[in-house]
Amino acid sequence: MKDLLKKIKQFNEERDWDKFHSPENLAKSISIEAGELLECFQWNSENYNKEDVCEELADVFTYCILMAMKLGVNPEEIILNKLEKTKKKYPIEKAKGVSTKYDKL
Repeated sequence: MKDLLKKIKQFNEERDWDKFHSPENLAKSISIEAGELLECFQWNSENYNKEDVCEELADVFTYCILMAMKLGVNPEEIILNKLEKTKKKYPIEKAKGVSTKYDKL
């Protein structure tokens, strides 16, 4: 993960793009790229192009990592913290095998 963060940071520094990466702009970019990811499944969710999906997914991940870097937070740490909260909302004995929202379990 450290190597990935370093490469993303270097890529953006070489292009002097950090000045465009406000939290608001990064949030917009995450949403836009997530929409492009969804578009891969727009008309046929079974016969999607895996290469296209991976490219859009990489864009989403990259912008999420840039957002974490901009906010000065560790992506691994915030994901693990959220996972712990989510475990409490969705205990195995109630949530296993169902997609019901936590407040309806």
